[in-house]
Amino acid sequence: MGKDWSAENLLSIRERAYLHLKDLILDGEFKTGDRLVERELAERLNISRTPVREALFRLESQGFVKTVPRKGVIVADISDKEIIEVFTILSSLEVLAAKLAVQKLDDESKSKFLSYIEEVENRLQEKGEADFSNLHSELNYLLYSSAKNSKLYEILSGLTDYIRAFAKTGYKKSGRPKQSMEEHLGIMKAIVNQEAEMAEYLTKIHIENAKKAYIETVNEGKKVKE
Repeated sequence: MGKDWSAENLLSIRERAYLHLKDLILDGEFKTGDRLVERELAERLNISRTPVREALFRLESQGFVKTVPRKGVIVADISDKEIIEVFTILSSLEVLAAKLAVQKLDDESKSKFLSYIEEVENRLQEKGEADFSNLHSELNYLLYSSAKNSKLYEILSGLTDYIRAFAKTGYKKSGRPKQSMEEHLGIMKAIVNQEAEMAEYLTKIHIENAKKAYIETVNEGKKVKE
């Protein structure tokens, strides 16, 4: 994300400040418990304190930060219960999206799936640990849009920040990035072949494996700290 804040109008600066601070949290630069001092953030971003204050209010309303007495604003810790709840929701909604994607498959959607199937297969042939984070997000949006259900798309899109954070953590587990791409590949092929039950089953397995990888990575991190 660019940092040429001065060229933007006030509304754009507010939005960019919010998105930039959220990215820093989701990318792990700001970790759980870190203090977010309004003045320091304004200096860091070279903007006034007002858009930073508004960004922090917005982030707090979404649960990414919280205000603690005598400490100020800190990065919030998402509880294990909340994490399981999100994965449970994802399991139901993404399975539904896969089902609808099969039912509403048309030439345009099929062409997109075939293009991504080729891209994923090529990426999986690469040697070493490839970065699949951006591709992971693109594949999710492809699935959501292919369901052709505006309300479902809206709900799933609203969960993308959590999905991104969970995937980033889960990807720290050795072999998980490649495994995740192989799972996406299977789902896309099932959709293209209009195998609804298989697409639903593979999507459910994908979410369960993502949840397992996330929990194991978090637990390993806790053991290191003990």
